[in-house]
Amino acid sequence: YYTYEDPNYSITNILLTKQDLGKLTEVVEILRQFKGFSHFQELSGMVQRLENKIHTAKTNQEPIIDFEKNDHLKGLEHIETLYQTILQKNAVALTYQSFRAKEASTFAFHAYYLKEYRNRWFVLGNKGKNAPILTLALDRIISIEPSSVKYIERKGFHPADYFNHVIGVTVEPTTLPEDIKIFADRDTAPYIATKPIHHSQQIVDEQPHGTIFSLQVQLNFELEREILGFGDRIKVISPERLKRRIKEKYEHALDLYQYEFTNSSIASELKKFYHKGFAMLRYVYTRKELNQIKTSIDHYFKNNPDKEAYSIRRLLVAIPELKSVVLNANLNSILKKIHPDMRLSKAIFFDKTPDSNWYVTWHQDITINVANKKETEGYSGWSKKDGFFSVCPPEDVLKNTVTIRVHLDDADEYNGALKVIPGSHNKKLSDAEIQLITHNSLAYDCVIRAGGIHLMRPLLLHASAKAVNQKHRRVVHLEFTSAQLPQGLEWAE
Repeated sequence: YYTYEDPNYSITNILLTKQDLGKLTEVVEILRQFKGFSHFQELSGMVQRLENKIHTAKTNQEPIIDFEKNDHLKGLEHIETLYQTILQKNAVALTYQSFRAKEASTFAFHAYYLKEYRNRWFVLGNKGKNAPILTLALDRIISIEPSSVKYIERKGFHPADYFNHVIGVTVEPTTLPEDIKIFADRDTAPYIATKPIHHSQQIVDEQPHGTIFSLQVQLNFELEREILGFGDRIKVISPERLKRRIKEKYEHALDLYQYEFTNSSIASELKKFYHKGFAMLRYVYTRKELNQIKTSIDHYFKNNPDKEAYSIRRLLVAIPELKSVVLNANLNSILKKIHPDMRLSKAIFFDKTPDSNWYVTWHQDITINVANKKETEGYSGWSKKDGFFSVCPPEDVLKNTVTIRVHLDDADEYNGALKVIPGSHNKKLSDAEIQLITHNSLAYDCVIRAGGIHLMRPLLLHASAKAVNQKHRRVVHLEFTSAQLPQGLEWAE
């Protein structure tokens, strides 16, 4: 361990007088004129901490002041380097990886301004002449190296004006601020009045039950987060699109809490699945996930007008970005309970609409999709469509396959919901057996809400009638299997 060379020395003996502290305070006030660099503004707090530390050490009293801090904040080591590059007008080679990027990229960067927001630091700059202003988070910077590239000054860039109409750091330079009106309840209004959300904040109307405030800002992520942070204590009055965005976020949050999957609920439904050949599980997908799926499919058809607008036979090949949404955490939990080594073997989208309305007679699903054709014992009835082959495999393959129908719309008796014969999934049936069973069994209508899934065995007898209403019935049909194909055959999906 270490000791002072002078055994009588103590930090509490520092000859720091009130006059010294006063001088330090004056210096701090001068430094605080550097308004863009809040590090200097915080030096006033350093003086108070120093005075408090000495006072505490001398009197053995508990500290009487505490400042918000985050000792685990990343990126602070880059502040001094970036500050000096701005001061000296030097370009740097910056290696950066955003949270969404799969790998880091290195590029020449011309830094102009450092900004702190909610304990997170950002640097503003660009990659070259006439390039747009970028806002980069320091905690995503991997390294900063000197660059031989000549520094490009950004003439006419005024940070105060740039951030004047936003909350936070997300700025759209060509977007005008909007008139935001929010209502805060009676208990919350004083907190907003004494700590304004933005410098443009004004009181519009004071009412017995609360206060209406106005803000002149751009719509951005930070504004939404600020509003959401007040929970049910405030409400957006206008504009309508901000109101709609906040409502959607609350709906999604409610879904996350209201429809949590538990092992016991999955186990209960799987018992029905094993016994009857099918089960219905509600709320596997949130409204947000359903909207993502439907929006991506709509964009696909708009970009491919020559395609049939009611089906996509290899959905996740056609729209690969859907894979992470369709194969969500809830679905993976269900699959793991059925078999630990399930793999996707088929993904189809279809839409029963007023323009493409059809009925399906009683049948079993007895084909699989493979990428190539190879005559193999037990595999028969080969056909080719849309670049892949359909074939009837041995019965064991079908028995180790699970069909999952993801419902993007409510399905009921009015829009052609599936009908099934419980317990009919144990073997391949002949046409005569199918006719005998369906004529002497009570069919079950698989009524299910959007976001739910219909879990079934491919060999389960099922059918559907034509829709009698004018609504969509969009379904993502997935098949998963634990079966292994013979050598030379590969799954199409």
